[in-house]
Amino acid sequence: FFGAWRYVGTWIDGKPRAGRGANPKGMIYYDPSGAMAAQIAPDRHVKMAGPEPTPEEAKAAFADYVAYFGTYTIDERAGTVTHHRQGNVQPGDRPDLVRSYEFVGDRLILRPVGSKQEVVWERFK
Repeated sequence: FFGAWRYVGTWIDGKPRAGRGANPKGMIYYDPSGAMAAQIAPDRHVKMAGPEPTPEEAKAAFADYVAYFGTYTIDERAGTVTHHRQGNVQPGDRPDLVRSYEFVGDRLILRPVGSKQEVVWERFK
């Protein structure tokens, strides 16, 4: 797990997740001390009418953007990693996210437990 992983994409039932554009960017990082952080930025640019965003512009900028940090624990027997979020841009989200994990070559595949979604990351080289 340790290290930085770049975002490859998200699939639901084998189809690309809509809403993030053609080339979203992201990174997830796990360090040996148990700290982690994740960000996924959609591939779009929100134009602002003035020097400060309007409420609508700010909402559009954060739509489908994922960003959080905290700690993590791994349960090797269950094949899961739990992200214990301490800060998060998604309002009202639960603090702990449990994901099953699988390593395939240089890729880390995270799946929300009970979901058909796959979030694929590739180790930075």
